[in-house]
Amino acid sequence: MKYRTMGEKCLIFIPTYNESDNVRRLLPAILEQGLDCDILFMDDNSPDGTGKVLDEFADEHPRVHVVHRPGKQGIGSAHQAGIAWAYEHGYAWLITMDSDFAHPPEYLPDFLAAAEQGVDVVVGSRYLRRTGLPGWSLRRRILTRTGHFLTLTMLGMPYDATGAFRFYRLTSVPHEAFKLVGSTGYSFFFESLYILHVNRFSIRQIPIHLPGRTFGTSKMDGGEVATSLRLLLSLFVRKLFTPRRFRISP
Repeated sequence: MKYRTMGEKCLIFIPTYNESDNVRRLLPAILEQGLDCDILFMDDNSPDGTGKVLDEFADEHPRVHVVHRPGKQGIGSAHQAGIAWAYEHGYAWLITMDSDFAHPPEYLPDFLAAAEQGVDVVVGSRYLRRTGLPGWSLRRRILTRTGHFLTLTMLGMPYDATGAFRFYRLTSVPHEAFKLVGSTGYSFFFESLYILHVNRFSIRQIPIHLPGRTFGTSKMDGGEVATSLRLLLSLFVRKLFTPRRFRISP
């Protein structure tokens, strides 16, 4: 039975790069949730043939769509492109998630249930429960909790601001909000949420847990961490001296 979405047109967006094994597991797991949503995969020309696997899915499932990009352009860039695609195709609700099972599909109905309460943004939070990071290594715990501490103290956001598991109500959040985001990497997530936060869109968190072991390897290397820290510092300075830069034009 389909999980209805109050008549709203809903899209689940998933960027991919070298995820051929993962997407074979992921799509059936999403379909098992019985959601009344379309699914968009966006592949950055994965060398492992992920794009071909996705094309086969699209041939089998009319609600699955695939966009191929010419090469790897950054996770933030992929989210910008996926969000733009959702606006262009008239979707009212958008859920974004990863393809490596870091975002378990069984939480998707929880996002839709929260969306039905009328909020503009729903964020999956690893910090609302003490068991939100089961089995994580000490290094991963330190990195993610440091990121959470910094976005809380420097940007004043009490949310899990570095994760991609989110819902956006596109009928109330204008595309212009995302066009203000400059990051093309992982810092897209806290930069975009900060812009939504300062423009006073309603944001709700729901508790999620992230498994300690996902399928595949982490794509956030030391360079991405350093870039994210630089952007966070830049956002903090602009917050102090040019706050209007983040405001959506009336």
